[in-house]
Amino acid sequence: MIKHIILWKIDDKFSTEEKAKIAEGAKTALCALVGKVPGLIEVKVQTEKLDSSNADLMLDSTLESVEALKGYQVHPDHVAAADNFVRPFMSQRLCLDFEA
Repeated sequence: MIKHIILWKIDDKFSTEEKAKIAEGAKTALCALVGKVPGLIEVKVQTEKLDSSNADLMLDSTLESVEALKGYQVHPDHVAAADNFVRPFMSQRLCLDFEA
């Protein structure tokens, strides 16, 4: 199994209220990918954070294989979710992929 972990920082040009809506929109869009993207087993999106955090949003996803991860990255539903609910709003992104 492959873990695909992403941390995002929402751009500071957005207000606190806007950031909350952006985070919830991203969570809804990303969680909806389970059952649509072959090999995507599980998606968890963390939007609640402690004040000590320097990221606003975390994606914790589990995929069947490296091949499934490659397919996920280009799958039209994933690309649409990322292009409409994630990428336009983020100022930073960190990724860690590993075998679990």
